[in-house]
Amino acid sequence: MYAVIKTGGKQYRVQPGDLIVVEKLAGEPGDEIKLDQVLMMGDDVGAPLVAKAFASAVLVETRKGEKVKIFKKIRRQGYRRTNGHRQPESVLRVVGLTGSDGKAHKWDGKADLTTKAELDARARNLAPRVEAEAKPARAAKPAKAEAAAETKAAPKKAAAAKTETKTKAAPKKAAAKKSDEA
Repeated sequence: MYAVIKTGGKQYRVQPGDLIVVEKLAGEPGDEIKLDQVLMMGDDVGAPLVAKAFASAVLVETRKGEKVKIFKKIRRQGYRRTNGHRQPESVLRVVGLTGSDGKAHKWDGKADLTTKAELDARARNLAPRVEAEAKPARAAKPAKAEAAAETKAAPKKAAAAKTETKTKAAPKKAAAKKSDEA
């Protein structure tokens, strides 16, 4: 079962379990939202809305959308202006549809609050930032590892000392005095 709903001046085709991105809606993550502007539910077409039909959704997150660059220019006048904008948007998980006859179509999954950015990162096989920050700190090196690191560093220090001694110049010999026999 699917429905066509209207929110934020746009229309969306949804079914239970869908994740949709709409214009910003009021609420906190985890709140249930009732979308009651249903234009069509299955074969039931509204004129303009289907009476007593609604879609239930859970607000997953509210975030900023993609960047839009606005560039204005008037040629030969030296006028250039650049602006940017990020539209606020809400991510919703549709959990159920209820028709005009009262028949409900529920989603049998769990509406978790995992953000869309994290889901996209998982889809591209990238580790989310949260897991990267949660890595445990490195344990202290064992004594053998420290000793091995010091022995590797010792030849480098000795080589650096040799180059310093080579760079010191020997005292300059006194220049032979020219005799003026003219």
